[in-house]
Amino acid sequence: MEHHIIEFGSPQYDETLQLRTLILRKPLGLEFTEQQLAEEYADIHLATTDEAACIVACLILTPKEDGQIKMRQVAVAESAQRKGVGKSLVAYAEEVAKYYGYHKMVLNARENAVPFYLALDYKVEGQPFEEVGIPHSYMTKSLN
Repeated sequence: MEHHIIEFGSPQYDETLQLRTLILRKPLGLEFTEQQLAEEYADIHLATTDEAACIVACLILTPKEDGQIKMRQVAVAESAQRKGVGKSLVAYAEEVAKYYGYHKMVLNARENAVPFYLALDYKVEGQPFEEVGIPHSYMTKSLN
């Protein structure tokens, strides 16, 4: 497995979009709008490829204010789940964020993903809330 920064609008980006749709959107009956995708232009796109150079995981880092960066749209192909791929990609994302000068990672974790992030030293802040029709928790981690 290898991690990469990929370019918005590239064939690899399109592959991550397919993975995100399959894992994150379709189960909720949602589709991306052109506006949502256009807003990803300035984000940092990360992907993990397998031995055959197929993308098996991806996530997006969206710069925020005050040295914070938001991790979002984390998706791991079913065939790669529970094999350490997501954990490795998140660690890579943290290193990328630090490289770009960010000191705090923030995210909105789906309720079923909260234990995953807790195991990676993320902390829940505030009360659960609803986003895209399902419960989420706001989580943070210092990158210092």
